[in-house]
Amino acid sequence: MKLTDLYMYLRGDIHQIEKEMQNTVSDAHPVLQEATLQLLQAGGKRIRPVFVLLGAKFGDYDIQKLKHIGVTLEIIHMASLVHDDVIDNSEMRRGKLTIKAKWDNRVAMYTGDYMLAKAIGTVAYFDDPAIHETMSRAIHEMVVGEIEQIRFQYQWEQNIKTYLRRIKRKTAVLIACSCEMGAQAAGVPREHQKALYRFGYQVGMAFQITDDILDFTGSEEDLGKPAGGDLLQGNVTLPALYAMKQRPELRGEIEAAFSDGRVPSQEHLARLLETINTSGGIEYAKSINDRYLKKAYQTLETLPDIPARRSLYEIAAYIGERHY
Repeated sequence: MKLTDLYMYLRGDIHQIEKEMQNTVSDAHPVLQEATLQLLQAGGKRIRPVFVLLGAKFGDYDIQKLKHIGVTLEIIHMASLVHDDVIDNSEMRRGKLTIKAKWDNRVAMYTGDYMLAKAIGTVAYFDDPAIHETMSRAIHEMVVGEIEQIRFQYQWEQNIKTYLRRIKRKTAVLIACSCEMGAQAAGVPREHQKALYRFGYQVGMAFQITDDILDFTGSEEDLGKPAGGDLLQGNVTLPALYAMKQRPELRGEIEAAFSDGRVPSQEHLARLLETINTSGGIEYAKSINDRYLKKAYQTLETLPDIPARRSLYEIAAYIGERHY
C-alpha cells in the first residue's frame, strides 16, 4: 500500500489545492515561474495539505477556504526545500536536478524567498489573526531550524537534545501547524486545535527520525539520492549520534574522514555507514521514533471518534514505520 492510498478519498480536494498552487505562481517572472513550476511538478505526497484537510474534518469543512491554507503550508515547505538544497549543496532531489543545480544558488535563494512571499499573500485570504500567528510561528521556527543546521554542520560532538530541538523546528512544527491551521480555518474547538497541534508535532518528529534512519538504510533508488547523504553534508543525525556515543573512536574516524575539507570515498563512506548501522544507532533511533508514535496515538484518543481520526492514525502509522 502507498501512503496516498490512505487519503485517496481526499483526492478531489487535493487536486483543487494543486491547481490553486499553480495559479498562485502563474504571474511570476519567467525564470521564477519556471523554477517554481519545476518543483511543483516534481510532485510529492502533499502530506501537509492532507493534514490541513483532516484537521478541518473536526469542524466546518469548506474546501474553498481550506485550499488557501493547504497552498500556504505546501509552498512554505517547498521554499524550505529550495533553501535546504543551497545549504547542503545538493544536486539531486526526487531523482531530478535541484533548482540550484539547474540554475545557480542565487536563483534558488530568490525562488525560495519568492515562494515564502506567495505563502504570506495566500494566507491573507483569512481575517483571523490566530491563523496568521500560527503561520508566522511556523516560518520563524523553520528558519531558526535552518540556521541551527548550518551552525552545527560538521560538528560531530553534539548531544541528542540539540538534534531533537533542531528537527522539531525544521520539520515537526510545520506539520503540527498544518493540523492546527486546518482546524482553525474550520472553527474547531480550541481544545481540539491544541490536540491536533500536539499530534502533528509528534508525527512530525517521527517522520524526520524515520527519514534520518532511511538515510543510512535505504537504497539510492528509494531515496532519490545516495545513502549517507546527511553524513556527507555534515548533518549529524540520531543514528550517528548514538553510534558515536557508544563507540567514541568512531567520532575520531569520522572527523578524520572529513578533516581539512576532505570528502570520504564511496568505499570509505560505506564502511562508516556499516559501523553506524552495527553500533546500535539504528535500533536506538527506532526506539525514539516509536515513543513519538505512541504519544501521537494517545493524543488521537482525546479527539472525537470520526473517520478523520482513523485516517490520522493510519497516516501516522505509515509515515513513522516506513521501510527501515
